[in-house]
Amino acid sequence: MALLAAPAKGSLRADLQDNLRDNAIGPVRTAGRLFRLMVLAVVTIVIDAFRLQLKLKEAVIQGWYLVSVTALPAFLMAIPFGVIVTLQIGNLINQIGAQSLLGAASGVAVIQQAAPLASGMLLGGAGASAIAADLGARTIREEIDAMRVMGINPLNRLVVPRVIAATVVAPLLAMFIILVGVVASYYLSVSTQGVAPGSYWLSFGAFSNVRDLALALFKAAIFGMMIAVIGCQRGLEAKGGPRGVADGVNATVVVSSVAIIIVNLVLTQIYTIFFPVQLG
Repeated sequence: MALLAAPAKGSLRADLQDNLRDNAIGPVRTAGRLFRLMVLAVVTIVIDAFRLQLKLKEAVIQGWYLVSVTALPAFLMAIPFGVIVTLQIGNLINQIGAQSLLGAASGVAVIQQAAPLASGMLLGGAGASAIAADLGARTIREEIDAMRVMGINPLNRLVVPRVIAATVVAPLLAMFIILVGVVASYYLSVSTQGVAPGSYWLSFGAFSNVRDLALALFKAAIFGMMIAVIGCQRGLEAKGGPRGVADGVNATVVVSSVAIIIVNLVLTQIYTIFFPVQLG
């Protein structure tokens, strides 16, 4: 009976059980720990805010670092977004004689989708990976355990400031991308597509409104919180020396990208159901 309950190591049954545990049950458990850390971080932020104990100085330092590593890439990414939208949609609507609708296309594409996605991807690639590397290095050096021994909660001291920083920086980055992307689209529409400036801004304002901008900033804030929590979770759970830190950084980038795309799809569908695109 004991042999039936516990298959010998190296047997086919044992290998199948290990594979199931690692590839099917493992990700579910990881997602549960990630959700738990996110809930704890939000609750801790609220409690520390009421107690006036938020580590704002650390949050500002982390926020400035995130801005410094994402500002230039955001500028370079926003211009192609505006150019691609203008060229691809411009070639299509020119065939039906509706060049003035380029402004509407830029508003819908850049504001609702491109800006929050770009800000999330940039923070996930540059910011979250740095968070995972920093906390992972602290973990394998046993600094996190030393903090717990001294009575310092890593959640309050390390996780919360990074979550606040990413949540604040992401909407600011999205606004910057919107500005650069729309200006690039406007310039290309007027200079190469033969669109009158007044027609561009008229259609832009007819199909885009403040609600769309609010959606973009909300999505960016959600993405910023998500990637910060993912980076912190992978860093705090790093093990196995430098190889474990590298694996945590790699997993952070992959999981952040997938999570952003899935959440963006869900939020966009919900928004479209309650606020369908219509002429303003």
